[in-house]
Amino acid sequence: MPTQSSGSKVVFAAGAVLWRPRGANDPNLEIAMIHRPRYDDWSLPKGKVDPGETAPVAAVREVFEETGHHAALGRRLDMVSYPIDSPSRGVKKVYYWAARSTGGEFTPGSEVDELVWLPVADAVKRLDYAHDRKMLRHFAKHPADTHTVLVVRHGTAGRKSRFSGDDTKRPLDKRGRAQAEALVPQLLAFGASDVYAADRLRCHQTVEPLAEELGVTVHNEPTLTEEAYAKNPKRGRHRALRIAEQEGTPVICTQGKVIPDLIAWWCERDGVRSDKSRNHKGSTWVLSFSAGRLVAADHIGGALAANVRA
Repeated sequence: MPTQSSGSKVVFAAGAVLWRPRGANDPNLEIAMIHRPRYDDWSLPKGKVDPGETAPVAAVREVFEETGHHAALGRRLDMVSYPIDSPSRGVKKVYYWAARSTGGEFTPGSEVDELVWLPVADAVKRLDYAHDRKMLRHFAKHPADTHTVLVVRHGTAGRKSRFSGDDTKRPLDKRGRAQAEALVPQLLAFGASDVYAADRLRCHQTVEPLAEELGVTVHNEPTLTEEAYAKNPKRGRHRALRIAEQEGTPVICTQGKVIPDLIAWWCERDGVRSDKSRNHKGSTWVLSFSAGRLVAADHIGGALAANVRA
């Protein structure tokens, strides 16, 4: 794990505001809260990022371990940082997401002995920590039941200048293939269901492991290559909009000169503040929509183990 320049230890953790509808015909929702007998406190589910994990994968795992519920992550909420009260000292940094319960059953254990579901207003009163209450208020600022679209930049594929063949057929290199495999659990953490890729071999290869895991076909998208998008960005944006309208959680893999303009256009259209993160190969944009409008655009770093930050 990275350490601060002062030498103090930094522990990365991840968690979620886990929610579900109160009932089949009830538009309201309720929040999961856990009781830990060791500390006799009520808190949101969270835990340390294990070696080899990224924060989104850790968030889903910790939610399941502490609540017994499977979850699909949505928009990123915030990161909180606080001192560690232990002999090693240091600082803990916790990344949180909104997360919809997709089903499960709680079993009491030694670490978590109670799970309760409460309306947001009641949950804020029950939580013992200010940073948890802050996270829940942040969660309540936007609709919970958002629709997610995942936009992925293809993995590394060597240098164009060193490839003698048709560039449309340039494959992933060794690191790119590792990125493609590592993307599978990260994209599944957000509920990935359908797969689309620009008409380039490296784009298809980046999401083929995910498609194989899901048992779906990779849909070829000629309008989302760099060349096609540069010639007719309006057509590429229109195609991205049509994909975003599909049910489930679509994954779109495309190229580095397409993604920044596409994200900036979407953010400007719907009045969303754009994340200024760099668009590295193998990284992901998590787009959250409500009633067809973009409400959040979060950039998630590469999925390889070294990228523990969200």
